[in-house]
Amino acid sequence: MAKTDKKIESKVVLERTYIVPLRVGWLKVPHHRRANKAIKTLREFMVQHMKVYDRDLRKIKVDQYLNNEMRFRGMRKPPAKIKVIAKKFDNGIVVVSLAELPAILQFKKAREDKRKVRITKDAVKKEKSDGEKKEEKKSDLKEEETKEKEEAAKEQNQTIAKEKAREAKHVSKISEPQTYHRTALKK
Repeated sequence: MAKTDKKIESKVVLERTYIVPLRVGWLKVPHHRRANKAIKTLREFMVQHMKVYDRDLRKIKVDQYLNNEMRFRGMRKPPAKIKVIAKKFDNGIVVVSLAELPAILQFKKAREDKRKVRITKDAVKKEKSDGEKKEEKKSDLKEEETKEKEEAAKEQNQTIAKEKAREAKHVSKISEPQTYHRTALKK
């Protein structure tokens, strides 16, 4: 989840569309740093044109789709210019996003928005049904407790019966002892 996806409760003060020239900035740095410099050039441009107090680059928030588009061809070959929409809020933060999303990105963004809506709907349903579930849980717990007590009683009865059966095995079944006569001695 990107930082710009969070709900911004402040109002939009200023909204403008720009075509930002990036080549001037990224030609001055080594090849492997060009995309980073392009992002910084974009932020510097926005600070200047959106009248950000103290020229603070941290108040410029770049949308994830714009960031991905800037680095789409790699770090060595960022775009020469890009069309963006900048929105300045009353708390001083400027959110910059792509003006024209490619078809693939529009599809991805729509899919993510659907997921977010579904998640929020599920959360609302959960909150509503939590009260009902608590009542059901209480009654279910009582029923489970009674079932567990019954099962425990059955198990105790079975163990007692097994112990009696073991004792009965070892007790002789003959009540009077038999006397054996030795017939060999009688002869």
